[in-house]
Amino acid sequence: MSTFVSTRNLLFLIQDLFKADTLAAHDYFNGHSPKMTGMIIDEAVNLAVKLMAPVCEEMDKNPPQLVNGEVRVHPAVKKIMTEFGRGGWIASGFPKAYDGDQLPFIIRGAVSFVFAAANYSASAYPELTTGAAELITSFGSEKLIKTYVPHMLEGKWQGTMALTEPHAGSSLSDITTTATRTGNGWFHIKGVKTFISAGDHDGVENIVHLMLAKIEGAPAGARGISLFVVPKMRPEPDGTLRPNDVTTASIYHKLGYRGTPAAELSMGEKEDCRGWLVGEENKGLSHMFQMMNEARILVGLASAAIASAAYYAALEYTENRRQGRPVTMKDPATDQIPIIDHADVKRMLLFQRSVVDGSLSLILQCCIYADMMRVSKGDEKEKYTLLLDLLTPVAKAFPSEYGFSSVNTAIQCFGGYGYCEDFPVEQYLRDVRIHSIHEGTTGIQGMDLLGRKLLMKDGKAALLLSGEIKQAIRNASEMPELEYCADALAKGMKELEKTVDVLITVAGEKGPSVFLADATLFLEFFSLIIISWQWLIQGTRAQTALTEGGSKKNRDFYTGKLYTMNYFFRYELPKIYSLAQRLTDGDHLTVDMKTQYFKD
Repeated sequence: MSTFVSTRNLLFLIQDLFKADTLAAHDYFNGHSPKMTGMIIDEAVNLAVKLMAPVCEEMDKNPPQLVNGEVRVHPAVKKIMTEFGRGGWIASGFPKAYDGDQLPFIIRGAVSFVFAAANYSASAYPELTTGAAELITSFGSEKLIKTYVPHMLEGKWQGTMALTEPHAGSSLSDITTTATRTGNGWFHIKGVKTFISAGDHDGVENIVHLMLAKIEGAPAGARGISLFVVPKMRPEPDGTLRPNDVTTASIYHKLGYRGTPAAELSMGEKEDCRGWLVGEENKGLSHMFQMMNEARILVGLASAAIASAAYYAALEYTENRRQGRPVTMKDPATDQIPIIDHADVKRMLLFQRSVVDGSLSLILQCCIYADMMRVSKGDEKEKYTLLLDLLTPVAKAFPSEYGFSSVNTAIQCFGGYGYCEDFPVEQYLRDVRIHSIHEGTTGIQGMDLLGRKLLMKDGKAALLLSGEIKQAIRNASEMPELEYCADALAKGMKELEKTVDVLITVAGEKGPSVFLADATLFLEFFSLIIISWQWLIQGTRAQTALTEGGSKKNRDFYTGKLYTMNYFFRYELPKIYSLAQRLTDGDHLTVDMKTQYFKD
């Protein structure tokens, strides 16, 4: 185990629980053996420990600076991008045609978890580049692919996702960046983009923006959005790079995630910004959502990773910090005990572990669904597609919301020291906070889940998921040790079904405004069910392993899993009942509340 993740747990989830090695039976993933998986995880941890973790605090204390129009970042960024390119980490999931390894998403996800836990800001640079390059290879022309992708996968050019505008945050239908036809194979781009992560910096030779814009004369709203490659420096036929009229107007000074610049960009101030269409005209939003859906899963993954780093920091501290005595011991002459021996500290650690391992399990579940989508056809492909679509809002929102609570609890374990810069948990709290905001706020995830995903295809996705959960309950019910948890989840499923029935009635009678008013609360309700499901399948596997015997170290690991599962079922799952009451009590105060009532 490193100081920020458990490789034992990663391999348990990848190999024991989700049987990722069976993917090798499919031609696309042929060659990825259990031994190779272990080697990849070990090498990722080694790289994270040597290259990323040592500069985590430095990157936070020395954030990017805009100097004479150029964004200067920590020198380690160039080294990290170079190493990630040379080592094939940026290209690992790409087809062999692009010199990739066709690595399954579940293993790539585990690797991303390691990197984000070591240094989230540093991990963002190559991760963003991978996503942008995937968009170009998925929808771009051969010329675009040859021009940009090799440099991006080598870590020489940075990729970004340029969606947001000052007046149009999550409301992408209101963007005003324009693309004007020239008849020369490229468009004139003009507009402003804001909060662009890694939007400009000196750690690479060029920045490649995957940018949303509207072609003049396009339909209004989201139907008229197209996707473009807009580089900071445009490649000329002779291989030289020429400024492309993309200017960094400012960078933001942030609460956390400070090692990665968030830039405001201005395009076309000199009427010389060129963009190249990616895919079809007016299909930009649907193209971008390929990257967005994966990005949302990776946001959840990063949240869980930062919470993991905080948990292991808290675990180490509580094992070594001695204070107080058992409540039954009144003699002040006796030795103080490690604070981990106090029941309330154990509760706080159990909460953190339940969030970290429960979130990671869900995210890797989503990753294996994505892998199966790639190699499946027909009804089977539709099944995995629907399950992934339904679970993506949860995979993004639960880790980012509960992950923040988890890191906050880690600070509590440290007491006053946790509030100081002497220990890393105060930085982790600042770093994790962004995740419930970017790539779609928690409120947007709630509306996506309740307003679209739950009901899509006449509820087919929900029925498929219900089948998965009920099968897990049946499997667990066969083990007396898991009877309580299996029964609790079965009752929770009935409560969920009753709540959904009431909400659908509300939608028909009161309309979408009332139906979606508490979508965020529904998302939390639904998420607690989903994470309970993930803990139940972990618990079932752990109980099976205990029955089979094994070393003391393994027995301790599996017993710890069972204790953490029981914690989640007894402390967290019961929250669904108060949420159900709020969702079904018929009061619509947030809809009825008038703006003037907030004022003095």
